[in-house]
Amino acid sequence: MTPLLLVGEIIVDFTTARPGIECKLRLGGIVHAARGLWANSIDYAVAAVCPRYVVDQAKRYLSAHGCLEFVWLGEITGSPGVMVIADPTEVADQGYEDLLRGEKEITMLDVGNSLAAYLDVLIFPGSFDLTQVRCAFSDRTRFSFDIAYDTANLSVLKPFSGSIKAIVISTSSPLFMRVGSENVDTMLPLIADLGSEVFLLKENRGGSRLFNLSSGSVEAIPAQLAITVNSVGVGDVYTAVMVGLSGAGWEDAAWRGASAATAYSQTTYPDDFKRNVERSLRLSVDELRDLGGTILPWHARPLFPIYLAAPDFSYTDKPEVDRAIDALKYHNFNVRRPIEENGELPLGSPDTVLRQTFAKDLGILGECEVVFAVPLNRDPGTLVEIGYAMARQQPVITFDPRRENNNTMVVGGSARYSDNLDQCLNGLFDTVSKLWMAKS
Repeated sequence: MTPLLLVGEIIVDFTTARPGIECKLRLGGIVHAARGLWANSIDYAVAAVCPRYVVDQAKRYLSAHGCLEFVWLGEITGSPGVMVIADPTEVADQGYEDLLRGEKEITMLDVGNSLAAYLDVLIFPGSFDLTQVRCAFSDRTRFSFDIAYDTANLSVLKPFSGSIKAIVISTSSPLFMRVGSENVDTMLPLIADLGSEVFLLKENRGGSRLFNLSSGSVEAIPAQLAITVNSVGVGDVYTAVMVGLSGAGWEDAAWRGASAATAYSQTTYPDDFKRNVERSLRLSVDELRDLGGTILPWHARPLFPIYLAAPDFSYTDKPEVDRAIDALKYHNFNVRRPIEENGELPLGSPDTVLRQTFAKDLGILGECEVVFAVPLNRDPGTLVEIGYAMARQQPVITFDPRRENNNTMVVGGSARYSDNLDQCLNGLFDTVSKLWMAKS
């Protein structure tokens, strides 16, 4: 049995320093997927598109982490192949910047028949020509794809039609946003037409769904939410492990992939990652299922409106509020902003106007399922809204980035209270997931 071949770009990930955390430099791109295979003891090889200066280092690193063969498939020029990551724990636009991306050029290299013997291939499409890649393999080769940012249309996979095992897409993919964000059912026929066996939709903190296009079954795989140390390459690990273990059945393989992805999100140190994976491998798939987790499909999230309780005023310095709004929208929540809907009252407004707006704001609050509060500067309006929601038994998630409201009533009454946006989002997903499951 030939090893799984990873095909894609190798880049250098540079994470900028944050308070209390040093900057980090490491090999990225398909190397994330390679780490996942290594930690799960899955045989693999690599066909890489990368700058010339990366080749020798990548060979050494991958060889030390289980890679059986390295083939330099294409050369990147015009760009250093460096991805600057502003903050890997941010969940709205994560701040990725591919340096000199507009100047990037790729020259595919002549690799002869060196790839023809590989029968199981996982491709992470990038800026390289997929048609040229297809020509390097035999007619017996089966392909899987993880589509992220460089694929505008599923038609680019046509040369592989009839030879596809799996297609994987994340809700952060522009292709998903364009084709499937309103209804995932619009994507399924397009993927089925390519002959893919399965389609995996990774839905971030809401878990994932595996669509078996042969049987018509759907497997929902929950997310295990904890403090996110690393968010870069987590999805790549999921896909690689699932494809690498697919011989044992797609459903079981997807559960193993999700478990490995969770472990990858907890550390950036490969040895720690491998140790954690080895622990999880001691559990059976049934035991993994019994662990439970959070399931909240992308398309269900707008059904549960979120009331934003915050000093959302135009004249207020509120970067934390803006960051929270961006994160909520990124995750497809329906954010109700009373100041945006009912207007921002000028200072000195008459009592009648204040009372009318108060009633309108409470009307919006009554239409929402959950309150997401950001009480900057101990804003009295926000604290009143928190109290009203608690009295109504509405769940409140309190994001207190400046630690100004660490009070018994606020903390004790909140479904989740934290100064960490990552933790507040986890709390929101947990809360809305329970509401969704109760109504399903």
